[in-house]
Amino acid sequence: MIDLSKYSKELSKFFSTAKNILLISHINPDGDAIGSQLAMYHFLKSQGRNVNMMTPNYLQEFINWMDGAEFINIFIKERKKCLALIGEADLIVMLDFNQPGRLGEAEKAVLTSSSYKVVIDHHLDPVNMADLIISDPTKCSTSELVHELVCEMNGAPYISRPYAEALYVGIITDTGNFEHGTYSSRTFRIVADLLDSGIEKARILNLIYNNFSADRIRLQGFALNRKMVVIPEYKTAYIFLSKDDLKEYNHVKGDTEGFVNMPLSIKGINFSALFVEKDGFVKLSFRSKGRFPTNEFAAQYFAGGGHLNASGGESYDTLDNTIDSFLKALKDNVWRFEEQI
Repeated sequence: MIDLSKYSKELSKFFSTAKNILLISHINPDGDAIGSQLAMYHFLKSQGRNVNMMTPNYLQEFINWMDGAEFINIFIKERKKCLALIGEADLIVMLDFNQPGRLGEAEKAVLTSSSYKVVIDHHLDPVNMADLIISDPTKCSTSELVHELVCEMNGAPYISRPYAEALYVGIITDTGNFEHGTYSSRTFRIVADLLDSGIEKARILNLIYNNFSADRIRLQGFALNRKMVVIPEYKTAYIFLSKDDLKEYNHVKGDTEGFVNMPLSIKGINFSALFVEKDGFVKLSFRSKGRFPTNEFAAQYFAGGGHLNASGGESYDTLDNTIDSFLKALKDNVWRFEEQI
């Protein structure tokens, strides 16, 4: 656990002197990326700071409703404007990632910027890509870490409705509504404060988890019925979806969110993988129960990383070859299944 008071003092000093602050979340932003970004945005705006937001590509449908999301500039949509924001910023804060590749097409412009750079993140093994790195893997989400920093900087708990909603979304999505992750008793105390502030839990949960299209539900059924493979000897199951599969069910960004968790509800299954074919690469997601280190598995075989029980990676081979590589990796890790889970 890091010394929050030390970091909050330094961060507060930079916020108070910066003329143009730019908050950036990672490519393919999830609930925690946008939740932590919006929470910091709402706090800084309440302090009268000049702050803008940017993300490398589009937000997923299930988080577009959040208050302030309409002010997030999309790099691949507005390259000229976003490059100007990067150039004008004297303080850039990168939230929920610690690898430069997560900046997408904005990577070169951000890293070569003369601005002071800060990383606020909860993932393991940060790259030295900023002047100040605030990293705490003991937090369940970057949103939780942002809240702790904000309260320290504010000298007292800070709550507003948009801020509280953003934090709540970040926390519940990065823990799968508390099914996985490194949440603690402190996490629940924070959530209790958010609920006491008057946020509408049922409304938010419906917007996050019960707001899908009929095509998405059909895709889910197809994935479980036709594209799920169970390997009992490795206590593993995986789902694989090709571009043609996605096209058949009118896939939109975010439709496969949560699919990787589903096989873990099968008795005896402790490791789950999801393969989604994209243009030019295959996106991989991993989840586990127990002590199987999905982050080490992802890093070793698929240039990825993340948390102990939740991580991801990428493959630039075909979908079939990627699955073959995965199966070979399972054999290499058979001792983990026998001894650790």
